[in-house]
Amino acid sequence: MAQAVVSTPVRRSVRIGGVSKPELLNRLSIAGVQLNEAAHALFADDRFTASADSAIVDAVEVSVAWLGFPSGATFAEVVAAAASHGLALCELELAAHLRLQFTDQPEGAAGQPPSRNRAPPGALTVASVPISEDDEVPKGFYLRRIDGVLWLRGYRSWADHQWSADDVFVFAETAA
Repeated sequence: MAQAVVSTPVRRSVRIGGVSKPELLNRLSIAGVQLNEAAHALFADDRFTASADSAIVDAVEVSVAWLGFPSGATFAEVVAAAASHGLALCELELAAHLRLQFTDQPEGAAGQPPSRNRAPPGALTVASVPISEDDEVPKGFYLRRIDGVLWLRGYRSWADHQWSADDVFVFAETAA
């Protein structure tokens, strides 16, 4: 069963930066946010940096279908279509800050079969520049709520992976 497709973009203002990666991890832990192995690998990678300066990012959630792909698309196609709507890739750290600030995410997995090689139902994938082209290195983060528990999960993907029309990405809105 498909998740609900975002028919209208959802906007959120997200404060990012101002804390180190260890402090960000500590805040996630205090908030009870769970991380999978891939998320831990991203945090351990020196290519993932946290900004010392605090800033507000206007984050926008859109589905692959909303971007014009009713049959799905690759990440590169999704990013190109998002750019035509004034949307850009996010800093990797935005996912952790969004997870801390977006605590009322609806359950997505309830009554759904486990997903494999695709975004799970209810997931919000934060569109960011991958830290490596190596398919074994996690590409970024997605947010989920599973049985009431908030998760920040890393994911692995490859360039030709087809994202489903109902997959939802979070982009940064660019200044007009």
